Amino acid sequence: MITIALSKGRLADSAIELLEAAGYNCAAARQQTRKLILEDKEAGLRFIMAKPADVPTYVEYGAADIGVVGKDTLMEENRQLYEVIDLRFGACRICVCGPENLKGRLDRIPNKRVGTKYPNITREYFEKTKRESVEIIKLNGSVELAPLIGLAEVIVDIVESGRTLRENGLDVLETIADVSARMVVNRVSMKMKAEEIVPMLDALRAKLSEQNAEEAL
Repeated sequence: MITIALSKGRLADSAIELLEAAGYNCAAARQQTRKLILEDKEAGLRFIMAKPADVPTYVEYGAADIGVVGKDTLMEENRQLYEVIDLRFGACRICVCGPENLKGRLDRIPNKRVGTKYPNITREYFEKTKRESVEIIKLNGSVELAPLIGLAEVIVDIVESGRTLRENGLDVLETIADVSARMVVNRVSMKMKAEEIVPMLDALRAKLSEQNAEEAL
């Protein structure tokens, strides 16, 4: 049996759709229930419904063989696992954002304070890419508030459409990385359950290639 950890919400829905398109029975994962573990012994699949930030942890420690999670979470958590497939859905960007009047002037601000849900990504970007030391303020929600109330000059956050930024007088100043949903595999499971996992990965890659070809027409 393969245990798959899914990020609750749209990523889980898209992952289930892709698995079904690749020929796997995911009826157990579609149950309308508050259960966090959904299992179908006949299909050979067990699903763990988890918070996105916990998915890499479950996979690294072997509580799940496979996980589906955003690349942003993988970058932030930096867990020891195999990242095997870019699933291409859930596409967005990790960006440095701030007031529109800072466009092209970000490097002129010394001793910046940066509000973010992603302290590790932020530190890595400013220290290694920008060669700059900044004060990082860890926030858990409504990161856009930070520049508006003077808590930080800029923020680092996920940007999809940019609508929330614009409505609050903010804009993308720099893009750190393009991200999307990824499939990850536990290192031991890849060896011990290769007969089950490898065919699944091959089927998913084939389905993604087929979808890509259709989109190109």
